Amino acid sequence: MLFYDFEVFKEDWIVVVIDSRTQKEHVIVNSKDELQTLYEANKYDIWVGYNNRHYDVYIFKAILCGFNPKEINDWIIVDGKEGWAFSGQLRNIQLNNFDVMPNPPIGLKTLEGFLGSNIKETEVPFNINRKLTQQELEQTIFYCRHDVEQTIKVFIERKAEFEAQYGIVKAFNLPLNMIGYTEARITAQVLGCVKQDFNDEFDYFFLPCIRLNKYAYVMEWFRKAALDCTREMKAKYADPKTKTAERYKYNSDDEFWWKNYFYKRSFETVVAGIPHTFGFGGLHGATEKPIHKKGQLIHVDVGSYYPSILIAWGLVTRAATNDNYKVVYDTRMQLKAEGKKKEQAPYKKLLNALSGAMKDKTNPAFDPRNNNCMCINGQLMLLDLIEHLEIIQGFELIQSNTDGLIVWIPDTDEAFRQLDDICYEWECRCSTSKCNISLGLDTISEIYQKDVNNYLWIDTEGGIERKGKYVKELSKIDNDLPILNTALVEYMVHGTPIEQTINSCKELMQFQKLVKLSDAYKWVEHEHCQPEYSTTGSKIIKQVISYRKTIRYSYKSYRVFASSDAEDGRILKAGGKRGKPEKFADTPEHCFIFNDDVNGVECPAKLDKNWYIDLAKKRLKQFGILS
Repeated sequence: MLFYDFEVFKEDWIVVVIDSRTQKEHVIVNSKDELQTLYEANKYDIWVGYNNRHYDVYIFKAILCGFNPKEINDWIIVDGKEGWAFSGQLRNIQLNNFDVMPNPPIGLKTLEGFLGSNIKETEVPFNINRKLTQQELEQTIFYCRHDVEQTIKVFIERKAEFEAQYGIVKAFNLPLNMIGYTEARITAQVLGCVKQDFNDEFDYFFLPCIRLNKYAYVMEWFRKAALDCTREMKAKYADPKTKTAERYKYNSDDEFWWKNYFYKRSFETVVAGIPHTFGFGGLHGATEKPIHKKGQLIHVDVGSYYPSILIAWGLVTRAATNDNYKVVYDTRMQLKAEGKKKEQAPYKKLLNALSGAMKDKTNPAFDPRNNNCMCINGQLMLLDLIEHLEIIQGFELIQSNTDGLIVWIPDTDEAFRQLDDICYEWECRCSTSKCNISLGLDTISEIYQKDVNNYLWIDTEGGIERKGKYVKELSKIDNDLPILNTALVEYMVHGTPIEQTINSCKELMQFQKLVKLSDAYKWVEHEHCQPEYSTTGSKIIKQVISYRKTIRYSYKSYRVFASSDAEDGRILKAGGKRGKPEKFADTPEHCFIFNDDVNGVECPAKLDKNWYIDLAKKRLKQFGILS
């Protein structure tokens, strides 16, 4: 396995390659012959990079084909075109390429920051209009090497994703070059999909297993959705209060805008006393106020929900030419039953990837009608379950999401038997001879819930389930303000005071906040000088701190810490459309920047731990907790 990264300038190009097997580094500058020799010696190995699927792989192939790499660089970066469209000759170069960048995309510098690594950037501009000097070359090689080394670190942290992808390729005897395909593209290949245009995207139907009475009006909303969409758009198009640009945008005769409007529509209603939102992406319902609750709490979870619906009701993409989806499903369920978490991972990924593939016009598995049937009926089936569970005396719904519910029932055997019987009847009614749709009942002893996407629960055996930005379990490559997550979880699970967790931590990296300058801004300013103090107001006097000087930076990424030193001011993004510099979100009024390697660095005296304590308590309040 070889890790690589290209840097391209007007008259120079550089690639750094590290061979993980031999531990040898290759640095090639402007030499097609050297690159060709290295390629031929490792032609059948796997080449790994970061965001290389959209850039480096095409630079690599273009050089081997004899093209000027600057031309394809500008084709991709400046013109925003796809690399594969540059020349048909690129398809003649065999390259087993794997992109380690996660999805949704995150910049490498951000992940380097999470890892605690040095996130300083090269000072050599990529738009330099001449050959690089020897000093510039050396600096570029230094930072290119650093990025390759960091790519290896990211790969190690995401090795499970690679192994899952490789597992699919191996299990279905696919060509090794498909290791670099998206999961959705591999899924289409495994199912033998042949691209078709069914022209029935909105002819979705309702499954006969659904029995709704009290909430039948939700099904009716879905039934009339297409007609209502056109009516609503015509009303917007005709309304003189709607801005001209918006009126044009909502022209119901334009297929693109009609579909855009259709899939953004949603229906809000109250179900079991809780606000719910139904739409064409999934179901969400939660109390308007945060919840902290104990007692007989049950997580009613539908196992492999969407894949089960697809198989049970014959909704697997009609573009498939084989029954491999069922084979994959059965294999995954068998491995899951045997407790083989690692072995089942590739099959789980493949199953889940089909949903997105069925909505992707460019994917051979494209079948939007069946995807709509799956999504709509999945929501209605859960709504059906809620309606039937409401007969339990004292029943409370805590939350609903796309594939399950959390409910509270009285702590009695009778209430649990009722719930169990209702769930069993629902399973029997919704399953078919092709596939069982099964419910898991996990018992919870305590739950803290901010909203449907942010909660923590403790199960009856002491296990913890965490979801959402504030309490999720962080990792080496998802490591922003980690001390806050630790403090909140320690408080919720063990009752540890926020102050105790934060004040006892001596590791500086635990307090890091990563910020990145977007393309909407040109530079960063850090207020860093002796501050000036003034007052405002007559009845209520407020002290105002201002800074006459700032330090300007051109880096994209910054590691920020709260500071107790008054000379450390705000970190600001500047050069944007508003003209005035703006403070980065979730950063303190007084901060210092530390872009060097922070691993093993102890907290300095000027780290303002009180800022983190206050922020942690604010987050606790959002969970309804006053510490």
